[in-house]
Amino acid sequence: MSVGPGPLRRNRLYEQVVHQLLTWASSAGLGPGDRLPAERELAASLGVSRATLAQALVALEVTGVVAVRHGDGTVLLVAPRADTVLAALQTRREDLGDVIEAREALEVRLAGLAARRRTEADLAEIDAALDAMAADVAAGGRGVAGDERFHAAVTAAGHSALLARFMAEISDRVRESRIESLAQEGRPHRSLDGHRAIAEAIRAGDEAAAGAAMAAHIQMVSDVPLLGGGQPGR
Repeated sequence: MSVGPGPLRRNRLYEQVVHQLLTWASSAGLGPGDRLPAERELAASLGVSRATLAQALVALEVTGVVAVRHGDGTVLLVAPRADTVLAALQTRREDLGDVIEAREALEVRLAGLAARRRTEADLAEIDAALDAMAADVAAGGRGVAGDERFHAAVTAAGHSALLARFMAEISDRVRESRIESLAQEGRPHRSLDGHRAIAEAIRAGDEAAAGAAMAAHIQMVSDVPLLGGGQPGR
């Protein structure tokens, strides 16, 4: 299958990969539910490394254009429009710093409250989230659903309706940074380790340790070069 007009120049960024890929998908008549070719085939057709292509696919995933499903490939969710996607990415880059600050303010406090207020049912849900993420990562997945479930469980264990409402307001932005963070090599395992440290402190009822573990975790997972404006290597 031929994708696009030919190889990209070496000084192009992942945005150009996004643009060319979506232009091709549109001209090919692809729409919601259609599957993109395998990454190896796409990378070869575009003349870019698989790492650069992976960044472009993450950009499409965080903007809701595609779903990357472990074992099932990349599936279009909406009709592709390159200009809309690139504008959305710019907005997300501008918002990322604010999202990280909000997470630090809200989730660090919630972890401390969870250590003080958690019930046995809360601990059971936290453990279930850890198990779900661990199983997904062990199977080769990124653990996105388990990661999201874990943070929701910690929020619930804090038993603060107002802080939970604030978290809900930024949930979409948090999910975007979560998707890219967990797409980085080795990140799912490191994120899972961070979750376990948070859970251990919550179970022990240690507010200070729970807050510190959450702060360290957010600092680690907030390293998201694509949304933060970094340039992937070729």
